[in-house]
This record gives sequence, structure tokens and C-alpha cells, in this order.
Amino acid sequence: MSSATFRIWRGNVEGGKFHDFSTEVSEGMVVLDAVRRIQAEKANDLACRWNCKAGKCGSCSAEVNGMPRLMCMCRMSDLPLDRPITVEPIKAFPIIKDLTTDISWNYVAKKKIRKFKPRAPDHDDGTWNMVQDDVDRVQEFRKCIECFLCQNVCHVLREHDLHDDFIGPRLFVYSAALEMHPLDTEDRLEDLKKAQGIGYCNITKCCTKVCPEDITITDNAIIPLKERVVDRFYDPLAMFLRRFRRKKPDKGVGENTK
Repeated sequence: MSSATFRIWRGNVEGGKFHDFSTEVSEGMVVLDAVRRIQAEKANDLACRWNCKAGKCGSCSAEVNGMPRLMCMCRMSDLPLDRPITVEPIKAFPIIKDLTTDISWNYVAKKKIRKFKPRAPDHDDGTWNMVQDDVDRVQEFRKCIECFLCQNVCHVLREHDLHDDFIGPRLFVYSAALEMHPLDTEDRLEDLKKAQGIGYCNITKCCTKVCPEDITITDNAIIPLKERVVDRFYDPLAMFLRRFRRKKPDKGVGENTK
């Protein structure tokens, strides 16, 4: 057993500050273990969200020594114990209390994304033909545990507070899972361009770096969506071809119908 000092942010939407707590740490402990021990022994009213303690629910997101992490996956053995370990809430969403933030905006924004709309079945029994590569492509996106660490590090949300104009990397992953599904027929490109603000993303890849599920968010989700938007709205050749392919008007007033 050894001792460690934790510098934990405490407060609410009106403000707060860091408080130091010393606690014993032992082999195999993670930051969440230490925070819960402090909660049990020294700060019973410390607010901290957690659930599975297995890195699969995404509940215990926080910033540990300035790095966005899941506290349950951040091992004490990987941290320097000779100086205080800072633990603070994620920054892109409003503070509720201490280490908990109001992440409900993500679920409200998610409801605005057009739902999955499959094409008609290929067979009378209601089944479809699909290429395995197309199926595999979207499986990566389904690993998301909605920890919202990617949303937290996105400068568009964190620093510029454009929550009304930009849905963020997590919801671009969700959109990509729908848009790239081999059976989906819904058109989400105009929403991505206008209401969801995909143009604000400047592909710094910070979201990819913090993803605990190692989803290649930028390269496999955001960039392909950007390319589809560009092809639709900014490619001059594609724009010309769309005009050329528009349905010709039926013969009627002012036309010789003989």
C-alpha cells in the first residue's frame, strides 16, 4: 500500500475549486477505485457518475491530469504518485455537481438525426442480399459506448460552444453508421451540411485519439461524410450532371403536342 494525493474539483454550475484528499492506493487500483474510497471515507457528498467499472458503459468520463479518460480504465500504476493527481469533470457540457455533467444535449441532438430507412427486401421472405465488406464497414461504429470523451475534446463544442449548430464527433459516428449501412436509403446529407454543421470539423483527429474503443472516428466516419457532402453540394461536375438528369417536364401548355 502507498499513499496518493488527489486534487478533485468540487462545485456546481455557480463555481467551485479543487480540494486535496489523501488516500491509500494498492496494486491493481484504478482512479475510480480511489475516488470512490475518498467518497466513502472523506467526502460522502462527492458527486461521481459510474456504473459498470469495466469500460463499457461510458459513465465515468473525467479529465485525469488534464487528459480525458474513463476513470475505471485509468490505472494508478500508470500515474505519477509523487505529485497530486487532478480529477475534474469533462468541459464540453454544463456542470451539475463535482465530477458530474449534464450530457442530455447529446440525446436530444441524436433524436434529430434521420432514422434508418431500409430499401425493399430482395426476397419474398423479407430478407436482403448484402456484401460482407459493406456489413463489416459499419460494425466499428457500433462499438461506441457514448462516453462522450470525443465530444469533450472537440474544440467546436468545448471552446466555441456551437451546440446549436454542430452535433459533434459522437453523433457523426452515429450518422455514419446509418449513412453507410448497405440497406439504408435515407438522405441525410443536407442535414449534415446545414443543421448538423459537419463543415465546422477541421479533422484534427483529437476525437480519435481519446476514444477508449479505438474507433477511427475521423478517417472512417467524419471524412467520408464530408466527402459525400462535398460531392453533393460543391462538386461542379456533379452539380451539372444533376441538372442534366432532372426529369424533363411533361408536354403541356405552350408545347406542340402533335
